[in-house]
Amino acid sequence: MRSDVIHTLLVANRGEIACRIFRTCRDLGITTVAVYSDADADALHVREADLAVRLPGAAPADTYLRGDLVVAAARAAGADAVHPGYGFLSENAAFAAAVQDAGLVWVGPPVKAIELMASKTRAKELMAGAGVPLLAPVDPATAGPDDLPLLLKAAAGGGGRGMRVVRELGSLPGELLAAAAEAASAFGDGEVFAEPYVERGRHVEVQVMADAHDTVWALGTRDCSLQRRHQKVVEEAPAPGLDDTLRDRLHEAAVAAARAVGYRGAGTVEFLVSAEGRPYFLEMNTRLQVEHPVTEAVFGLDLVALQLRVAEGEPLPALEPPQPSGHAVEARLYAEDPARDWQPQTGALHTLEVPEGPGLRLDTGYTGGDTIGVHYDPMIAKVIAHAPTRTEAVRLLARALERARIHGPVTNRDLLVRSLRHPDFAAARLDTGFYDRHLAELTAPGAGRDPATAALAATLAEAVRGPEAVDPSRPGGPAPARFGAWRNVPSQPQRKRYRSEPDGTEHEAAYRTPRTGVPEPHETPGTRVLTATPHRVTLEVDGVTRHFAITTHADRVHVDATDASYTFTALPRFTDPATHTAPGSLLAPMPGTVVRLAEGLAAGVTVQAGQPLIWLEAMKMEHRILAPASGTLTALHAAPGHQVEVGALLAVVQEDPAAAPVPVPEETA
Repeated sequence: MRSDVIHTLLVANRGEIACRIFRTCRDLGITTVAVYSDADADALHVREADLAVRLPGAAPADTYLRGDLVVAAARAAGADAVHPGYGFLSENAAFAAAVQDAGLVWVGPPVKAIELMASKTRAKELMAGAGVPLLAPVDPATAGPDDLPLLLKAAAGGGGRGMRVVRELGSLPGELLAAAAEAASAFGDGEVFAEPYVERGRHVEVQVMADAHDTVWALGTRDCSLQRRHQKVVEEAPAPGLDDTLRDRLHEAAVAAARAVGYRGAGTVEFLVSAEGRPYFLEMNTRLQVEHPVTEAVFGLDLVALQLRVAEGEPLPALEPPQPSGHAVEARLYAEDPARDWQPQTGALHTLEVPEGPGLRLDTGYTGGDTIGVHYDPMIAKVIAHAPTRTEAVRLLARALERARIHGPVTNRDLLVRSLRHPDFAAARLDTGFYDRHLAELTAPGAGRDPATAALAATLAEAVRGPEAVDPSRPGGPAPARFGAWRNVPSQPQRKRYRSEPDGTEHEAAYRTPRTGVPEPHETPGTRVLTATPHRVTLEVDGVTRHFAITTHADRVHVDATDASYTFTALPRFTDPATHTAPGSLLAPMPGTVVRLAEGLAAGVTVQAGQPLIWLEAMKMEHRILAPASGTLTALHAAPGHQVEVGALLAVVQEDPAAAPVPVPEETA
C-alpha cells in the first residue's frame, strides 16, 4: 500500500468549509478530524467529525491561527493528512511546511507556490514576467491627485480584510493605518500596497486544478462582482457576457500563472475586468475558494475529491477537463444588517430550513438551535442553484431563498432575493459598485410585502393559543379553528402591537372574540379567516387565500408566508420611559472587542460630528463608532481590549449647539 494514501484527514478550519470537506471524506471512506476553539465546542463541524481536538481559547489568534497547535492536534488524533480549507492558515507557507515536516500529507499546493503568491506585491512581479496583464502599482508615499482613486490592499491575504478605497489624498494616511492594522489582525502581516482603483470593474476569476504530472485544467470563469466591503456576496459560473476572445485570454493567463509557480491542487486566479473589457491580474488564491460549488455544479466535479487525489500523487482523471453544462449561481447568507452599514448580527439561530429540490444545494456550518457568535465570519450558509440557463438558475435561487425559514439574527436574505431580481443583475450589468449604487433601493421597505397582514396572522395565532381540541384527522395535533365570513360583533376589540425587524416600523392588529370563542379580525375589510392554529393561519385577503406559518421565540414572532418572511418584536401596551437613552450616547451596535480609540480621546476633549472615535472588531471586521454631534466628550467607558455587548454604553458626547460643523471626508463619514 502506498504511504501517501490518506486514511485520516484533519481539517484545519471550522464551520461551513469543514463540514463540506467532511462530506467528501465520508464519500471516500476517509476518517475525519475536527479542531475547535472553546467558542466552537458545540459547533456543527465538531458534531459531524469522527474525532475532534480542542484548541484552548476563543480568538482566532489563539486557536485556528496557531499552526503548532493544529499540527499537534493532527498527531494526537492519528491523522495522516491536513486540509486547510480557506481563510486562517490556508495560504500560510510556514504552516504548510510544518505539516509536511511532521510527516503529514499537505492537501494544498507546494510550499514554494504559496510563498511566491503569498505576497501580492511579489506575485505581481512574477506575473509580469509570465506575460499576465497587470495594473501598475502606486507608491502611497508619492501618490498625487492624478493617482486617485486608489485601492489599498493587504499584501498577505484577501477576503476584503485590510482593503480600503481612497478618493481624497487627505484621508490616505489614516486609511493606510487602518488597513495595516486590519491586515495585521487578520493575517499577522501588516504590509499594505496600493494600486489604481478601477471604477465599475468586474471581478472575474478562473478556477485551476493542477497535478504533479504536468496537467493544468482551467475550469471556466466565475463572476464575483456583487461584493460588500470587498467581500463577495453573489457568485456565478460561467461569468456572463464575456466574448470568446476574452474568455480564452483569461483561461490562458490563469494557466500561465499556475505553471509559473509550479502549481498543484486547486487554486483561483482572480482578475479585474474593466468596463472596456481589459483584464488585469489581481491575485492568485492558493487554496479552495468559498465559491467553488458553482464550478462543481457546472463541470459535474467534486473539487475536494480532486484535491485529495492530487495530494496522494495521482494524476487528474484526464488531460482535458470535462465539458461544462448549464449555469450556477451562489448566494452567501450572512448574519448581518445591510441597511445598517452591514453590521454583523449574533445570537441564537432558532431555525434554518432551505427548500430542497433538483438543482439546489446548501453548504452550511449551522443548524437550527446553534448560536452565531462574535469571533468569526458572519456567513451562515451558501445556497447554490444550477439550471440549464442563467435565467432559470437565478429564478430558482431567488425562490429558494424567499421560501427559506430563517429565525434568529437579522440576515441579508431579503437583500439577496432583491439583488437576484434586480434589472441590472438580470441583464448581467455587473460590476463591483453594484451595492454602492443600489443598496438604498434594495434595503427600502419592500414592494409586494404586506407586514400588516402578517402581523394580523401573528395576532390571530396568539389568540387561539391554549387548550385545544384534537383534530381526528391529525392524531395528537391541534384542531384548526374554522371560520366563516367576517362578522361584526359588539365585544371589545383586542389590540396587539408589533415592531417590524429590522426596519423598526410599528404595526397594530386588532381582533374580536365573539361568543363562539373564535377570534375574528377587526377593522380589516376584505379579510376573513379560513383556519387558525397557534402555528398556522390561513386568511382570505381580497379573494386570495394566503398561508402563514407562525413561530414564537420569547418576544420575537417569525411569520413565514409563501412569498415573504417577517420578523416582529411584540411590544408592550405602554412604553417605559426608563428605557430611553440619554442624548449623545454612543452605544455598541454589535457585540465585539474595542481595538483602538481616536488619538487623545478622553473625557473633556472636543469632538466633531462624524469623527471616528472608537473602533470595534466583530466577526473579523472593524467597525467605526462616530461622534453623533459636535461637542464635548463627557464620558468614556471604552478602552482597547474591552469586550462589549450590543447596546453597551461606550461614550457620551454633549452637543455644543454653537459649534461650527466641520466637513468630514467621505471615507471617514
